[in-house]
Amino acid sequence: MGTVASRTFRSSPQRDSLQTWAAIVDLLTQGNNGGNRTELLSVAGIAASIIAERGPKDSAIIVTSDGPRTRIYCLYDENAIDGADANEDALGFDPLNGDWRLSLPCPEADLVWVQSALKKHSLRITARDVNSSFEINESLPAKTDSLVLDSKGFLGS
Repeated sequence: MGTVASRTFRSSPQRDSLQTWAAIVDLLTQGNNGGNRTELLSVAGIAASIIAERGPKDSAIIVTSDGPRTRIYCLYDENAIDGADANEDALGFDPLNGDWRLSLPCPEADLVWVQSALKKHSLRITARDVNSSFEINESLPAKTDSLVLDSKGFLGS
């Protein structure tokens, strides 16, 4: 695994879950409009329900792309009001660069309906059991670029 960036958002009661998702979308899209923003906003209600159930309290929303991996957590209750542990700063890279994927941590009881609902809106946004570890879905097409060394050119032969 390469570089990992982490951000922590203030949620309930500082923001409601839909406002929290909107703030996360703003971070991920760097405030830009376009297809990525539209895709993320298309699952706003589903993502908000996961945030309301406190899925991202201890298990991150994980974004993978052609750049660093991004982990997003949420703060609740007194921690959200205090905000001392919050870090909502902009990222120094595009977290949705290239072939990106987003995985939402979901309570096991809701996982089946959440996965089904997400599939109606996006193949890149998925859900996993909040108690499971994150693994990249190997069934998705992976980009591979092979490096070929020209030994004759390199060695000057």
